[in-house]
Amino acid sequence: MSPPPVATRSEVTRLSIDAVRVLSMDAVQAARSGHPGTPMALAPAAYLLFTRHLRHNPENPEWPDRDRFILSAGHASMLLYSALHLSGYDLPLDELVRFRQWGSHTPGHPEYRETPGVETTTGPLGQGVANSVGMALAERWLANRFNRPDRSVVDHWTYAICSDGDLMEGISHEAAELAGHQKLGKLIWIFDDNQITIDGGTDLSTSVDQARRFQAYGWHVQHVEDGNDLEALDRALEKAREETDRPSLIVLRTTIGEGSPNLAGHHSTHGAPLGEEEIQATKENLDYPSLEPFHIDPRALSDWRRARERGKELEGEWRDRMAGYRADHPDAARELEEFLSGQLPSGWDQDLKEGSSGDEGADEATRASSGKAIQKVAPRVPNLVGGSADLTGSNQTEIKGAEVIQASTPGGRNLHYGVREHAMGGIMNGMALHGGLRPFGGTFLIFSDYMRPSIRLAALMGLPVIYVFSHDSIGLGEDGPTHQPVEHLPALRAIPNLLDLRPGDAAETEAAWRVALARKEGPTFLALTRQKVPQLPREGNDAGVERGGYIFREASTGTPTVILLASGSELHLAVDAKTRLEEEGPPTRVVSLPPWQLFRSQPKEYREQVLPPTVTNRVSVEAAATLGWERWVGSAGASVGLDRFGASAPSDTLYQELGITVDAVLAQARNLAGS
Repeated sequence: MSPPPVATRSEVTRLSIDAVRVLSMDAVQAARSGHPGTPMALAPAAYLLFTRHLRHNPENPEWPDRDRFILSAGHASMLLYSALHLSGYDLPLDELVRFRQWGSHTPGHPEYRETPGVETTTGPLGQGVANSVGMALAERWLANRFNRPDRSVVDHWTYAICSDGDLMEGISHEAAELAGHQKLGKLIWIFDDNQITIDGGTDLSTSVDQARRFQAYGWHVQHVEDGNDLEALDRALEKAREETDRPSLIVLRTTIGEGSPNLAGHHSTHGAPLGEEEIQATKENLDYPSLEPFHIDPRALSDWRRARERGKELEGEWRDRMAGYRADHPDAARELEEFLSGQLPSGWDQDLKEGSSGDEGADEATRASSGKAIQKVAPRVPNLVGGSADLTGSNQTEIKGAEVIQASTPGGRNLHYGVREHAMGGIMNGMALHGGLRPFGGTFLIFSDYMRPSIRLAALMGLPVIYVFSHDSIGLGEDGPTHQPVEHLPALRAIPNLLDLRPGDAAETEAAWRVALARKEGPTFLALTRQKVPQLPREGNDAGVERGGYIFREASTGTPTVILLASGSELHLAVDAKTRLEEEGPPTRVVSLPPWQLFRSQPKEYREQVLPPTVTNRVSVEAAATLGWERWVGSAGASVGLDRFGASAPSDTLYQELGITVDAVLAQARNLAGS
């Protein structure tokens, strides 16, 4: 279906554009907080996108082959809410009236799953544009796998609106550089070049020529000198879609607070209501037909609602193509639908052990165990796509035998992000948001700090992203304290809905991968060792990993009077300490706690079965900051950990010198037991 003719500055078009300005002003004023200036400036762009260019169906925001639109400048949320309401999404006017209020579907910044038509949670600047790169990569990957010469069933574009602030944030340039390298020709960013920040003009803090910068990244760059020039912006969008070998940046010059007679172009319109008097003056200046708050002219609403009929027709055409595709290519159609549903294939985990028993095996780093687990599951989960921030060998994240994702090989399964941890986090979020792929990415645990904002947003949105964090403690050795994570485990565990998995050996690592891949409603990280750890013989199996914590070694005789708790590479220290402690008398239980979050969510009965309240002699051991262990050891317990930075030395030396040893665990246990 061809797009409708380009809108001209007719009376109806003017009213349709000004409806966005009015709704944005009025909603911010009603909330007494918000950002009216940017929605007022970008109203023409939103109108053009939603009524002519975006292939979307307001009646079905989940249509798989829709174009994706991301408002990376999330502070301008009323621009998006206005466009969604006007074009016919399930967002009643009353929700705009209740902008930023408790229980409304119009929060201060757009939130995924909160508002129909919102593709991702934005607000922290730069995140949305990074997400858009992941979405464009996912679209290209699926198109490469599933489109046939006679049937194209994955064929859509990704659009993002970004601000000066977005492009000041480093993540946007990490992502833009990678997008240029990948030649993502179906990615279009509109840069709102209003030259205003909260503090004043952008000349206070930057003098960069963004157009030249993006040209250096390999982008196709165009300029539209007037944000009100619909014809010029329409031509630029058409040219951007014709440019199939490069992502496109449209530099759109706008005036913040457009239409306000006294405040247009002033930084005060960025983040504060205009005030009742200025809103009335603006409506008069726009020659708007009513001064009443939230008034929408019926002609404007009818104009916008054309998007619904167009959207139904576009989706109908796609469904016809999909029906033909299903008839001609039934196996591919089933696989595509399975990918998009997020379901894992039957038998996906049959090569991963549900647990193990038997003799102790050779020592092995859990990063190596993780790499082996990936090789076992990757052939059975063909949409599992991995990568690393230039640490593939160290993280052991390569899917062996698979191609690298490049412009020339878009269907590969190994993505090289370069030294761009933050972009990796945002791009993986975009892949997961798009649907159809299961992304994982690796770096050292210490560098999770560089991607923490993206991790937090993945947790907020409930995205099933997997982070492979190797080199998880002082056990990495000689690289020293700059690379040795100390506070990172408690800091990450503090993020709601982020699942922590710190397996103690190969068996727990395989169990951890089973848990991570089966998870659908939130991200997961695996904290893995560089150093080799013993492969501990099993008394039962590792199904307990799926419950978060479990009894790894029961007291040899009678009821335990001491409980030793551990995660990861320190599990074997707890096991060795138990043996020596029981030689002295106290019956001792060892509890493994690979994922705290899962254990917290278990029924009280199970938690008390593992950690009986009557046993208060508890000692934890973990090569990290002890913060948080008080939850499990209680006020009467003790923790062996690392409440200082590490040092540069071999791993064994560091454990000894920094006091994370069997002897240290024994000393604490003896002290608690009074012996």
